[in-house]
Amino acid sequence: MKESIAKLLENSPGLKGKEIAKKIGYNKKEVNSFLYSNSDYFLRDEDYCWFLIQDPEIKVKFDANKWIDSDLFEKSILEAEALINSDNKGIYFVVPEKCKILLDSAARFLALCNQLSHAGKTVTINFNDCKSTLRYFDRIGFIDHLDHRVIILPERPLSSGAQKYKGNNDAVVEFGPLHPKKVDKQLVNQLTNCFVQQSSSKFEAAAFTVFSELTGNVSEHSDTPIPGFAALQKYGGRRNHIQTVISDSGVGIGATLKPSLFEHYPDMYKRYQAEESDIQLVIDVLTKGEISRFGAGRGLGFKSSREQATKFDARLSVRQETFSFCVDYTNGKIIKISKQTNLQTIFGTHLCFDFFVD
Repeated sequence: MKESIAKLLENSPGLKGKEIAKKIGYNKKEVNSFLYSNSDYFLRDEDYCWFLIQDPEIKVKFDANKWIDSDLFEKSILEAEALINSDNKGIYFVVPEKCKILLDSAARFLALCNQLSHAGKTVTINFNDCKSTLRYFDRIGFIDHLDHRVIILPERPLSSGAQKYKGNNDAVVEFGPLHPKKVDKQLVNQLTNCFVQQSSSKFEAAAFTVFSELTGNVSEHSDTPIPGFAALQKYGGRRNHIQTVISDSGVGIGATLKPSLFEHYPDMYKRYQAEESDIQLVIDVLTKGEISRFGAGRGLGFKSSREQATKFDARLSVRQETFSFCVDYTNGKIIKISKQTNLQTIFGTHLCFDFFVD
């Protein structure tokens, strides 16, 4: 039956189940049951018409039965060939059974899908074996911010769970948009209030500073038509922690700063000119300061955020175009900086703060 339906839809796409059954000589109920149980191969639109899913040029499958943190996410996409900087036309992501994607990875995944779709590629995300993650993505607003051209299997939710239940969970701030040139003060307040509720009122000023500066930085410097976003979620486990993500699809911190080095920081100019020095430039900006896009008096909005973040036991994760690094703080001091290079291309700046509040 599969071969007969595939051949029919290849030549006559957009048929309804009863039409397919009539043309191949099978019972309508039997055909519909087969179509729904083989959604890896057949796609149904909102009008209940069926189409053959063409084999994608690239397939990415995440690990089953695991929590997908940023390391596992990067491992999965790195196993594929180039996603953005290539001539491929179709990318097919598979979320397998009991695959639970943490907020940090969800933010990177969302940015990547939107960038791929913006580049004209056909993007499909298959949740058939893990509908619980689809429901989670719907609940936290991932689906609301996903490019409408991205295909979701078995189907895109008809209404938004994030809009329906927004504000009902004190441990979650759903994905909210960060538009270029416009700071969403309400989103900053939501992030701050949720953080305080899940930690302590003594952190209110520090949290507000971090969230307002970092979201403001996205609005001012991202330079992209693709909106950025921010979200927050508290996790339990061995250590209670609040994970906050702030993401944009712009030019990145290094690319923003490098043109000004010659004019404003001649002593640093040679040090950071090599392409491989980008990671050290970004690390220095976020841990030491001293470098500004416009010279003395104006920066990228990290100075106060950096100072306030040291008040927490925190981990700062920074993802740029092809590299990432993590900075671990304990008792106000940096205890470790770990780096990853030669990653799959994802444009922009993707920040994740893990604040440990136990």
